[in-house]
Amino acid sequence: MTPEDIKLVQASWSKVTPIAEQAAMLFYNRLFEIEPSVKELFKGDMQAQGRRLMAMIDMAVVNLHQLDKIIFELRASGVRHVGYGVKPEHYQKVGTALLWTLEQGLKEEFTPEVKAAWISVYGTLSSTMIAAGGMA
Repeated sequence: MTPEDIKLVQASWSKVTPIAEQAAMLFYNRLFEIEPSVKELFKGDMQAQGRRLMAMIDMAVVNLHQLDKIIFELRASGVRHVGYGVKPEHYQKVGTALLWTLEQGLKEEFTPEVKAAWISVYGTLSSTMIAAGGMA
């Protein structure tokens, strides 16, 4: 994850936050479409779940330039996800759904450079969570 990746991710995310609720629903609909088995891992209000997801992404994106400030929360989240039944292969599906959602929301602003930056950032964040959950 380079400083340029961080800038691209932060700039593109700032365009998603105004439509966070719609983005969350797009994300979950896409995730359940490409990996129907994960739907059973979600119990409760999906709008509330969507708000938690967007808040977690926002916290991570805002602090990408200072990972030491979010590493504890990423690791704790990785451990919690094991308890929910999340498996390492689910992270790849989540990444796919996230990229698709960003593409829908950003349209032509989702350039190859922005996509590559998100892939790099998501790879860093998800590998931290996977390792913390003992799934690596």
